[in-house]
Amino acid sequence: MLLKVNNMPINLILLIAALLVSWLLFRWLFTIIKSTVINLAIIALIIVLLQSAFGISPQELLNEIINLPQTFQNFFSNIQ
Repeated sequence: MLLKVNNMPINLILLIAALLVSWLLFRWLFTIIKSTVINLAIIALIIVLLQSAFGISPQELLNEIINLPQTFQNFFSNIQ
């Protein structure tokens, strides 16, 4: 015998719930992928602009990012 809740079969309720959860997960995943692609495109654009306008290689940029904590530490120790 099929269980019913307010004259709706439980299988129909489960189907609707599964579709709703699937839709929400899809939207969440799409939002994450979209923001990731946008951020990657911005980073690539910055790297290309730095390389073409100033001759700064991606390796030089990476080295500067790695040295950023030391740069901040030196900057703030010179202020005091």
